[in-house]
Amino acid sequence: MKPEGIRPGYPYKPYDKQSKLTMRQKLLRAGANELSYEIRGIVQKAEQVRKLGREIRWENIGDPIQKQNPIPAWMKEIVAGLAMEDKSYGYVHSKGILETRQYLADKTNGYGGVQITANDITFFNGLGDAISKVYQFLDPTARVIGPSPAYSTHSSAEAAHANHEPITYRLNPDNHWYPDLVDLEMQVRYNKSIVGILLINPDNPTGMVYPAHILEAFVDIARRYDLFIVADEIYLNITYNGAKTCPLAQVIGEVPAISLKGISKEFPWPGSRCGWAEYYNRDRDPVFDKLCQTLDNAKMMEVCSTTLPQMALAPIMDHPAYKEYRLELNKTLEAKSQLMQELLAEIPYIRFNESNGAFYNTILFEERYLSANQHLEIEEAEVNEVLQGWLKVPGMSYDFRFVYYLLAATGICVVPVSSFCSPLKGFRVTLLENDLDRFRETFTILRDCIIRYIESDPAVLRAGTSKLRRA
Repeated sequence: MKPEGIRPGYPYKPYDKQSKLTMRQKLLRAGANELSYEIRGIVQKAEQVRKLGREIRWENIGDPIQKQNPIPAWMKEIVAGLAMEDKSYGYVHSKGILETRQYLADKTNGYGGVQITANDITFFNGLGDAISKVYQFLDPTARVIGPSPAYSTHSSAEAAHANHEPITYRLNPDNHWYPDLVDLEMQVRYNKSIVGILLINPDNPTGMVYPAHILEAFVDIARRYDLFIVADEIYLNITYNGAKTCPLAQVIGEVPAISLKGISKEFPWPGSRCGWAEYYNRDRDPVFDKLCQTLDNAKMMEVCSTTLPQMALAPIMDHPAYKEYRLELNKTLEAKSQLMQELLAEIPYIRFNESNGAFYNTILFEERYLSANQHLEIEEAEVNEVLQGWLKVPGMSYDFRFVYYLLAATGICVVPVSSFCSPLKGFRVTLLENDLDRFRETFTILRDCIIRYIESDPAVLRAGTSKLRRA
C-alpha cells in the first residue's frame, strides 16, 4: 500500500523484504583490505573459549596495566593533582602544550645531534593516531619500506594508503634479528616508489635493539637515495641485558626524519593516548617540510590532543624517583627475558633469540618440523568444536594452527608471526606478566605444548630429523 502523503506521480516502489539491498556506489577503497591487526583479532577467539570456562593468559598485547604492573603512588599523585586544576579539562594548542613541547625539544637537543625547536613537535592521540596520519597523507604511489616481521599498525596503515601489500626488508633471525641491510639497499635502489624507511627501535615484535652502527647504516642509505626515515622509538628507554642503542636524533645528521614517541609503554600509561612526532631537518627539503605541515594541519582539524597527560609528562619525568623506577622495571624485564631463555632455548624444534628491549619475543618454528597433522589434545567437547571451526580456513598457515590449538588447549593467547607480514612461522609473546611464578608457569606450559604439538606427528618428526642430517 502506498503511504499517505506521497504526492501524485512520485515513483514510489513498495519495500520487498526478499530483495537484497546494495549501496549505489562502492564504499571502500582497495587499501581497506590491507587493514589487519591480529594482535586484537585473536581476542575474539579467546573470548569464545573463555565463555566455555577456559582461563585466558593474555600474551597477545603489550599492555602493562592488563598484566597488573603497578603504577607508583607518586605518579598517581602527580596526575591526581593536575586533575584538580581546571585547565586540565580544556583545549590546548593544536600542536600540544608549548611548555611540554619545549621540554621534549630540550631533551632531544641534549643528545648532541640534530637540534629542534618546540615547533618541530606535534602531539597526537596516541602513537597509533600519529602512525595513521603519517601514511594517510602520502601519495598512494609513495611507499615506505618497513621491517619484516612487521608491527601491524605500521604495515597495515602503509599498505592501506598504497592500495597494495606492504613492502618490507628482512630482519634476520639468525643474526640477532638485525636487519639485512643488503636486502634493504637492493630494494631501495631498484624500487623508485620507495620514499622512506621505517625502523622500530627497540623492535616490536622481536625484542631486538639496534646498535648505533646499524642506525648509522640506515641513515647512510637514506642519505644516498634521498629518502626520509620514520623511527618508532616508543620503547627507546626500555632496554636490558646490556643492550646499547641511541636515539635517531643522535645520528640522523642532515637526513629528514620523523621520530615517533610516547608515554604508553614507558610510564606506562597506555590509556592516556599520548604520543608525539618529532620532525628532524624539515628545513632541508621542501617536500618533506610540506609533509610535516600537512600532519600539523590534520591535527588542527581535530583541535588538539589529550590535555592531562601532556601536563603530567614533564613533572613525572623530572620526579626524583622516575629514573630509578624505570631502571627497576627494566631489571624485571631482564629477569623474565632470561627465564624465558632458560625455559625455551633448548627446544630443538624452534629458533630463539633473547629479548633485549621492549617487552616482546618472537619464537620461530624450524619449519621442517611442521605439518598439517599436528595437534594438542582438547578434553572439552565444546572447546574442541569451536577449535575445529577455526581450523576450516583453506590454506591456513601452520603457525596459525599452532596458535589456535594452544589457545583452545591451554588458554594461552599468542599472535602468529605470519600475521606480522612475514613468511616465517612462529608466534609472538610478551614479557609483561607481573607475577614471576605465573610467568614461569605460563612458559613452562608453553614449552611442553610446543614439544607435544611437534611430536604429535611422528612422520614429520622423522622427516625433519632426516633433513637436519642431510643439511
